[in-house]
Formats: sequence, structure tokens, C-alpha cells
Amino acid sequence: MEDFFEVKTVAEAWKTLCSYWTPAPLGVETLSLLESLGRVLAVEVRSREDLPPYSRATVDGYAVIAKDTFGASQALPSMLRVVGEIPMGKVPEIALSPGEAARISTGGVLPEQADACVMLEHTVLLEDGVVLVEKPVAPGENVVRKGEDIPRGQVVLAAGRVLGPYELGALAATGETSVPVVKKPTVAVISSGDEIVPAGTTPAPGEIRDINSYSLAASVIKALGTPVLLGISRDTYEDVRRFVEAGIDRAELVVISGGSSVGTKDVVLKVLSDLGPPGVVVHGVAVRPGKPVILAVCRGKPVFGLPGHPVSCLTAFDLFVLPAIVRAYRGTLGLGDESLTPGPSLGRAGLLRAPTGPLRTGMAPNSVTARLSRNLSSAPGREDHIRVKLREEEGVLWADPVLGKSGLISVMVNSDGEIVIPLEREGLRAGEEVVVKLTNPAFPFPV
Repeated sequence: MEDFFEVKTVAEAWKTLCSYWTPAPLGVETLSLLESLGRVLAVEVRSREDLPPYSRATVDGYAVIAKDTFGASQALPSMLRVVGEIPMGKVPEIALSPGEAARISTGGVLPEQADACVMLEHTVLLEDGVVLVEKPVAPGENVVRKGEDIPRGQVVLAAGRVLGPYELGALAATGETSVPVVKKPTVAVISSGDEIVPAGTTPAPGEIRDINSYSLAASVIKALGTPVLLGISRDTYEDVRRFVEAGIDRAELVVISGGSSVGTKDVVLKVLSDLGPPGVVVHGVAVRPGKPVILAVCRGKPVFGLPGHPVSCLTAFDLFVLPAIVRAYRGTLGLGDESLTPGPSLGRAGLLRAPTGPLRTGMAPNSVTARLSRNLSSAPGREDHIRVKLREEEGVLWADPVLGKSGLISVMVNSDGEIVIPLEREGLRAGEEVVVKLTNPAFPFPV
């Protein structure tokens, strides 16, 4: 095997992978509403009826014909005859004529001819069945008209929407009890290295517990995939190949951590090259941490060789495996790659569809802006990912860099997120506004 380590930019590496890999359709399954929480909608859903199905009051008061109240004031109120009360949950049997009003509660169905509601506190009820209106209302005031929320035939949710509590509520409102969702992509997770031992054992000198299997599996779940934990591979060609082939057989994507660096003992590169064509398409990315990444396509499936150090491993996951999972979803949905790029700005936003179309990349929903607390230097031509801790001081959100080696677990758990120094920059200055991709679920941010 020819030894190579040709560093590409993140964008170049991603483009190269995509040129060799076309995701196979994931398939569709139908689930009940509660089972579909957190899943990706496979088809657009249109309302089968007007919502609300009738015009209703939004206040307690009186249903009226708006023009009967024009010019009303406390000094000169409009006088209307009360012709009845609208029962909740019933279609009214009365219709208003000019000069009439009907008592109504919030959510009540408006009687025919009524086009507005007067709030109870703006009225005075007399003993002879006459109500004094002391404030005018315009047509449509304090009323939700039939179909005003969602008219019949309108798209309620577009294909590709991740279903959360609000989406499930909207589906229930339209009468849906089950929905078709995209099947989750499966991701095989492998840890490699003679020094790696299971997490539940006591390491001997020179050994370390398996960290990456769990952090990678959790990252796959968070990215709306299903992890397939295959275990720990030894540093032999035969063992690595056996594990990788098992991953290819059992999953849509394969991730193996460890063994991506340049060295005589590492065999992952040779195994992935031999499992082509094309095999390895990228070895080395201009990013820190995470430089010795391997991107390969083996038997039509993407295989990712990630660094063994935990921080480098998760950085590389966010840069390449996460958008690959998203790309698998988008391929099934027929959305294409036009708004899909690698990097931490993607997050789950790459899956979502807003009412006007697919969300573009940029600031992800799980990002915040903050001011950098100290200068940071970088080498031009390299993209640096720096973990930060957030703090608020006098109403200003500050990002404090959490500096440490890529193998330190404390760097991950003591940070709230990460910032990126672009490859064209030589650093960032203290006080500069930065976008922080939030990574720590303990940090109070909306999801």
C-alpha cells in the first residue's frame, strides 16, 4: 500500500467523499404520534379540514355585529339586545340581527352574522336584557375565524421536519393519529487499539478504558441515528478487517476510532484501502483537533476513520459523520445537497424544513453568540476548533477558551461548546464576537 497523508480542507474533504458516495434510501415506516417523537417526517402533511373548523371567540363577553358598536364610549355606549347565550361545545341555534348580541365564553362558536366579540369588562348588563357596549370593536376583533389557523389543503408540516411536541400537537389537531417517518440510519461503531479495554474493567499499566464507543454512540443517537456497537478491535489487519466488514454488513455507515494516524503499526488505512474500490478517498484534514481523519467508501458505504483521542474523535464526528447522517436522510427525502455543508454550524438544522423550504446552514438553533475573553492564535490554512466555557458578566455572555490536549476528557466535560477559527484567519482577538456551538446538554439553552 502506498503511504499518503494529503491534507485537504474540511470543505474539500467533504466534497471528495460525496463525489464517491450516494446514500441508499433508508426506507419509511409508519408510527403512532407518540412513537414518532424525534423522528423525521417522510411526507408532507396537508390539513384535511379548516382549523379551527368554525369561527370562535377568544374572550369572554358578547358576540356582536361590529358595525353596531362603532362610536361606542362610556359616555355614549351602544345599546344591544341580548338574545341568548352560546353554550360551550355546541353550534349556536341563534343568528344575530342588527342591534343584537349573544353572551359567549372563550372558545365558543360565533352565531351566524356575528363578526366580532366585545370583552365582558367593556360592557354593562342591564336588568331588562340590554347590554351597554362602552368600547367599539372592529370586524374580526377578539375572534379566530374559520380556517384562520390552518385552512383546508394547506401544508401543515413539510417532509423532512423533525417531529417535536409542537409538531405532534399540530398533527393531532388535523386528525392524524399516525405518520410515515424515515427509518433511522444505522451507524456501526468500532473502537480499535491493543491498549483499549472495556469500560467496566480495571486498566493495566498502558491500557485505557473504551471511551469512544460510548461518546460516539451517544452522538449517533443525538443525530437521529441508531448506533450498532461492535466492540473493540485489536491492532491486527485480520481483526480490523473483520470488524469493518461486519459494520458494512450491518449498518449504513461505519465509524472506527483509533488507528487513523500515520504510523507503521496502524492498519486501519490499509484495511479501508483494500476494501475498495474506491477505498480511502481522504487521509488528513486541515483542522485541529482531528487532522488524521480517514474518509473511505467501501462496498458503497461510507467508512470514517476517526482519531483515537476523545476530543479529536468527537470534533471529527461533528465535521463529517453528522452531515453524512443528515445526507442519508436528505437522500431518502429527495432534498439533495444544495444546502448541506460540513461543520459545526450544521447540527440538526440540516434535517429541518421551515414552512418556506429547507433551512440553510449558518447559525444553528443550538448556537449562541458571545464575546471571546482572550486572544487565540491559529496557523493560516488550518481550521481550529476550540472548546469554550460560557459565563455571563454584567449582561454580557463571554466565551472562555478551555485549552488542553486532544486526549483530555476534562476538556469535553468542562466546556459548554466550541468556536471555530476559520482557515483563512490567523486567530481571534479578545472581545471579538464569536458563534458558539453548544455541546453540553447541561447548559440551559432551548432545543
